[in-house]
Amino acid sequence: MAVTTFVSGASGFVAQHIVKHLIEKGYNVVGSVRSELKGENLKKNLGANFAYEIVEDLETVGAFDEALKKHPEVTVFLHTASPASFEVEDNERDIILPAINGTINVLKAIKSSAPQVDKVVITSSIVTQIDFGDFSAAASEDTWNTISHESAVQSGRGAYAYSKTFAEKAAIDFVEKEKPHFTVSTVHPVLVLGPQAFDSEAKGELKSTCKMLSALLDLKTGDVPPAAFPFVDVRDVAAAHLIEIEKPSNGLRVIPYSGRFTNQSALNIINKHFPELNLIKGSPTENLTGGTPVNADKSREYLGLTYISLEKTVVDTIKQYLEVNK
Repeated sequence: MAVTTFVSGASGFVAQHIVKHLIEKGYNVVGSVRSELKGENLKKNLGANFAYEIVEDLETVGAFDEALKKHPEVTVFLHTASPASFEVEDNERDIILPAINGTINVLKAIKSSAPQVDKVVITSSIVTQIDFGDFSAAASEDTWNTISHESAVQSGRGAYAYSKTFAEKAAIDFVEKEKPHFTVSTVHPVLVLGPQAFDSEAKGELKSTCKMLSALLDLKTGDVPPAAFPFVDVRDVAAAHLIEIEKPSNGLRVIPYSGRFTNQSALNIINKHFPELNLIKGSPTENLTGGTPVNADKSREYLGLTYISLEKTVVDTIKQYLEVNK
């Protein structure tokens, strides 16, 4: 009998790949979405092995209880839902509190309404492991972000880092104090790039961090904007979640990490494979490294993945975008 997994925030960029990957591997999936329209669009793409429940607000107390009670077949819960926009009216209200309270609501709901669930996996982020006071310091499975609340509320990016960090800490505190019937583990992707899970999602402006790649298509004149990050392909992030489900929890704060991304290195790849776009060349041999160093050796050994290269990530993303948008 197929295992059924609940995925919160199922319409998100990363979540769609996770759900698609799970179904391809024989799992059934129940996803939470904010509206019937989002749920029906997903069901159209995913088929009979996907069902959805509407959860309009992560912060509403008891938001997930009824959804879980309706699905006693669910034995694994993947919590991917969290605010990911940096441009909001109020960083505290719109980014920090929903992430922390949403995580607490999920864990409380599983404890009270889903006694059959034995594993919870939370999609976190490398920002919980980066030292915001020293970006040259290596991030690893054992490091923590020490950003202050006062600093965090000053910017959307700071608020996002704070929200993910303290959502993770809230989960750790919950397990220590409540002694639930399930284990909790976390996955911490670096910058996530790659194609959309479905072509229909690639119309118009790309979701999430993938806008960084489509923005390069506008570089007809001028200089290449500086940008350097550790990156991973979204399909590897999905695979990492499945591995986390199927392996015994060992407390490792798993970091899916492929290599380095810069705008210049991505532009080099686009110019190589899509010369007809006539983009600027920039400085093809310069500025090809940078960004916060990452030591993810423990995760690499644990996951055992052969990571998708930056070249394949960029080519697949741009090819899909061009084909869908003509």
